[in-house]
Amino acid sequence: MRRSRGAELGRARVAALITSAAVAVSGCSGGGQGGAGGPGKPAARAPGVHSWTGSPCDLLAGAPLARGFAVGSTTDSADPDAREDIGENGARPRYRQTGCLADLTGPDGTLWRLSTTAAVYEDVGPAHHAYRVKEDLDRAHGRGTEQVHDAAYAKPADDQGRPGRTLLLWNGDLLLSVSAYAPYGSKEHEVRDGLGAIVENTARLMEDELRDGDAPSPTPS
Repeated sequence: MRRSRGAELGRARVAALITSAAVAVSGCSGGGQGGAGGPGKPAARAPGVHSWTGSPCDLLAGAPLARGFAVGSTTDSADPDAREDIGENGARPRYRQTGCLADLTGPDGTLWRLSTTAAVYEDVGPAHHAYRVKEDLDRAHGRGTEQVHDAAYAKPADDQGRPGRTLLLWNGDLLLSVSAYAPYGSKEHEVRDGLGAIVENTARLMEDELRDGDAPSPTPS
C-alpha cells in the first residue's frame, strides 16, 4: 500500500534529526556509528546533552503529534531514582527513566494509545550499548525491524489485538522508545501511516524537548 506524502515527510524529518545528532562513540566496544563525526558531519554530543523530567507528558502538549490527532488523558511514569543497567565488562552504568502514557483521539473520534519511555544515561557509551543490545535481540527474534537510520529503527507492535508500531532511537546519552497503538479491530495496513506519523513525530518532539538548551551543540570536526 502506497504510503501517504505526510507519512513520508514525517520519516524524512526524523531521519534528518538523527543525522544532525549522529554520535561518534570512541573507546566503547563496537566503535562508533559509521561516518559519524567524519569530515563535514557533526561531532559527538557531550554527555549530559539530555535532561530528565518529572513531567514527561507536558512535553507532548506543544504540537499535534499527527494531523487530526488530539492528546487526551495522560499519565506520567517518571522515576527520579537512578537505575543500574547491564553494561559491558562488568560495568553497571546508571540512568534515570521517564515516560508518558497518553490517549489519542483520531480524526474520526476513535481512541488510539501512545507510550513513551526515555532513559537518560550518565554517559554516551552505555546508552549506545543498550541500543545495540535491544536492536540485536529484536533482529534475532525476527521481529520485523525496519531501519529508519543508523541510530533508529522501527518494528511492529501489538497490544491485545491492537496493531501498533514501536520506534527506538539513540542519541548521545538518550535512549528513547515510542509505541503507538490503533483502535481495537483495526487492520494493520489501514493504520500503518497513522502509526508511523505518530511514533516518528513523537520521537522528534520528545528528543527536542529533553535536549538541554545549555548543553554544547555539535560542531563540525
